[in-house]
Amino acid sequence: MPIDKALYEAPATLIEIDQEDMPEIEIILDADGGATIEIGEDEDSEVDFYANLAEVVDDDTLSKIAIDLSAFFEADKSSRSDWEQTYAKGLELLGMNFQERTKPFRGAAAATHPLLMEAVVQFQAQATKELMPAGGPVRTEILGKETLDKFQQAGRVQDFMNYQITTVMKEYTPEFDQAMFYLGYGGSVFKKVYYDEQLGRMVSKLVLADDVFIPYYGSSVMSQCPRITHRIAMDSNEYRKRVVSGEYLDVVIEGELYPSDASQIRYQVDKQTGVVETGAPEEVFLLEFQVDYDLPGFEDKDDKGEPTGIKLPYVITLDEATKRVIGVRRNWEEDDERKKRRNYFVHYVLIEGLGSYGLGFVHLIGGLSKTATSALRQLLDAGTLSNLPAGFKAKGARIADQDNPIQPGEWRDIDVGGAELQQNMLPLPYKEPSQTLFALLGFCVDAGRRLASIADMQVGEGNQMAQVGTTLALLERGTQVMSAIHKRLHYALKEEFELLAKGFGMYMPDEYPYDVPGASRKIKKADFNNLVAVQPVSDPNIFSSAQRLTLAQMQLQMAQSAPQMHNLYEAYYRVYSAMNVRDIDSILKPQRTQMPKDPAQENGDVLDGMELKAFAGQQHDAHIAAHLMMGLSPMLQAQPIAAMTLQKHILDHVKLKAEETAEAELFAQYGSDPDQMVSELQHEALVALKVASFMQEVRDLQNQLMGVDQGPDPLIALKDKELQIRAQDDQASQQIDRQRLLMEQQRTQANTAANQARIQSQERIAAERAKVARERADLMDRNARRQQDVQVMGQRRPQNAA
Repeated sequence: MPIDKALYEAPATLIEIDQEDMPEIEIILDADGGATIEIGEDEDSEVDFYANLAEVVDDDTLSKIAIDLSAFFEADKSSRSDWEQTYAKGLELLGMNFQERTKPFRGAAAATHPLLMEAVVQFQAQATKELMPAGGPVRTEILGKETLDKFQQAGRVQDFMNYQITTVMKEYTPEFDQAMFYLGYGGSVFKKVYYDEQLGRMVSKLVLADDVFIPYYGSSVMSQCPRITHRIAMDSNEYRKRVVSGEYLDVVIEGELYPSDASQIRYQVDKQTGVVETGAPEEVFLLEFQVDYDLPGFEDKDDKGEPTGIKLPYVITLDEATKRVIGVRRNWEEDDERKKRRNYFVHYVLIEGLGSYGLGFVHLIGGLSKTATSALRQLLDAGTLSNLPAGFKAKGARIADQDNPIQPGEWRDIDVGGAELQQNMLPLPYKEPSQTLFALLGFCVDAGRRLASIADMQVGEGNQMAQVGTTLALLERGTQVMSAIHKRLHYALKEEFELLAKGFGMYMPDEYPYDVPGASRKIKKADFNNLVAVQPVSDPNIFSSAQRLTLAQMQLQMAQSAPQMHNLYEAYYRVYSAMNVRDIDSILKPQRTQMPKDPAQENGDVLDGMELKAFAGQQHDAHIAAHLMMGLSPMLQAQPIAAMTLQKHILDHVKLKAEETAEAELFAQYGSDPDQMVSELQHEALVALKVASFMQEVRDLQNQLMGVDQGPDPLIALKDKELQIRAQDDQASQQIDRQRLLMEQQRTQANTAANQARIQSQERIAAERAKVARERADLMDRNARRQQDVQVMGQRRPQNAA
């Protein structure tokens, strides 16, 4: 089908060519005698970054793109044919239409067991209630250190996004409710978040799973899929608007060329809902590809200007009937040097399965639902046949209408030939409904309800005095599946809000004023930066009101058992919140200060017993002065607890002032990143010095307000006296220690002298013993010599006599 770039044939006229519009031509002579002709490009002819490149790409290239992408689409469609068949057949198990069955007999039971429908509807109601509260589904978190500017910025972002979702985007809540039904049934549903130029605002459009085609090797994470194909059904007038605005090329649309069997899922949905398409087609079907493609003329190039062969991300749109390219747009941000693909799809998954698409209740309990339906119909048919018996009656040997089955309550003629047929009538032996089949039906239903986590939680029927752990165990029994599902939904919803916030930051004006009931507000484009994170207002760990109320009651019970360790106000507040009580502050005495207030409001709050909170960025000196003056009030002095609260609040302002002053000095000294130059210990030391200095200023200001001359502080004098007493005690202790040390030294010296005397005595005794031993040895020697001399003399006498 041709692309109508010109709707009417232009008349033959002379065209004057302005020489100034001709591009510059440069001829370079080569060494071998040849020449190179270079045609300069006009800078004004550069294509806008966000323009439709299909307007400047030649027809041959567009035809090649169409052939390549059409082949991709057919391959992706064929790879999931079994998935589509299961999805389509399972719709019959929902029991949304009435059937007239003629087998095994006319009027047989056609009821469908509501097991699958119950699981889907229960999930839809629970998920919608938790994720889409009436006040809006968005909350914000401050990233980094909390300051007054960040606090106000987070409030503006939260209010604006909730305003957009609940008021401006009127299609959001109904589509989200419908998305939860399809998600519960099929396990996958998609949200497409983008800026709609026709509406002039961000949209988050519901896209069913049968219209999103993921490659066989794709992933359930959209950012990880190499290719995503979205089959778009668009009203023909809407398509014409987009053609006129330049979003698409003008292609002649012929509705009869669209395939009638484009989706067996859509056919089965129409069959179940009783809708039939009649008349001329009023829709245009487009195939939008988010794909990486090497587009000739717009290749990725290196530093030398040579093509790298790297495929770049594009959004390419084809008309499904004509297979012609009608749109080619770059799919990365203009200032992104890495050319990272922009993601528009958010994948909501019920159960992560084995492939790219999630598992729904039709996959989990579809077989059990089909079995339960079969058992239910058999039981109903057996009851019908038992209550309306049929049989034969005698009328010859021939049976009338013997080719048709006997209907309930029918008595058919039979020719017995004169013989008796139990007195001419024979009832057929129909039995009562089988108890075994009934028990099997109950087993299938219980198994399906248990797997789908739709069984009633019998927490309230247990012992009210049971331990907290026992109650939690009963609460979580059989709910693990739903808890995991709720966390997946929370993750996907967070991703959707992040895409919305990013779109608001890109396309909204610098300031956007808007009105809400009872107030006028405004949001800044700069508010959508990396300082505030958007989150779902739901708690990913709590998926039902019963669970929230049970946990709140247990927290209150524990807080009442040890009130000195808990905040009873917060415990009661959570119980009322879990009960969905409105205007809790009118029931409970307000205790929490969430927003920054002026000093007068804080002085009034402290008299009411409310907690005070200081915020960074406030006028700390003004707050301190006002609170010091309030501290002189007899009314406050009569309330010691309020006085302590106010004094603590003053110290909070002193601390914040010290931190801000220290950070300002470090920033002036080291530049934009002082944390890299100063250690945490040095930073704390600087803050401590500032705190000491500011505390002195607070004391001086307090003395001035009291009319007291600057002099010694009684507290300081009392502290000095205490230090003197402590010094005297220390001196006495030191004197005692010195005396004790002297006594120890004297005892040591005495012991040393005694030891030396003992050693000397032992040495003298040893010397005496040695002397005695020597004298004894000498005496023995002398005696031995004498005996020897006597013997010699005795021997000489006989010789002389002879």
